[in-house]
Order: sequence, then C-alpha cells, then structure tokens
Amino acid sequence: EVQLVESGGGLVQAGGSLRLSCSTSGFTFDDYAIGWFRQAPGKEREGVSCISPSDGSVNYLESVNVKGRFTISRDNAKTTVYLQMSSLKPEDTAVYYCNGERRLFGKTYNYWGQGTQVTVSS
Repeated sequence: EVQLVESGGGLVQAGGSLRLSCSTSGFTFDDYAIGWFRQAPGKEREGVSCISPSDGSVNYLESVNVKGRFTISRDNAKTTVYLQMSSLKPEDTAVYYCNGERRLFGKTYNYWGQGTQVTVSS
C-alpha cells in the first residue's frame, strides 16, 4: 500500500520556523519526484516546491514567494522528504500536502498524503 504521511505542522508566530516531513512507503522512492503543495482556506491547491529523484535538483515556485525562506530536501535512505520553513508569514497558513509523481512509458503515477496544517499567527 502506497503511503505518504506528512507531519510537523502546527501553530507558529510570524517569523518562526517549522520543518515538515513527508514519510513514504509502498513505492520505489528513488524513482519519484516529490513535491510540496499547499491549500489555504477558500483557495486552490498550489505547488510550493519539488525535488527530483535523480540528481536532487529542486524547484521553488516563484508565484508563492517562498524561495529563500523554504528549503526542500530528501533522504533516500529514510524515504522521507523535508520542507524546512523559516521566516514564516501569515499568508503561509495552509494545509500542506506532499505528492509523489513518476512518469513511465506515457503513464503518470501520482500519490498524495493527507496533509498537515500550518498556521502562522501575526
């Protein structure tokens, strides 16, 4: 059974930090790109950052203004991806989800976690 389990969310004051973890099982972790998404109340889910399976290259979506504040990393031995968040702002408040995706022979394999709530107070 494929599982992605997020943890590490919580309530933090503006300017604070949190580290989210996405623990995975049930699929070949090394073959999947892992991304973090978030969804604020009343808004659509948006991508935040992703990390590739091969060379560990990372991307941060410019539109969500997290570059320089958030850092994504992966530990292939632990099949876990982390999102270190610092200098948090109230607008970072959202449910954060991790996603694993692989494309193989024209087919996309895509899995989601259940999400973890991050609340940043002003």
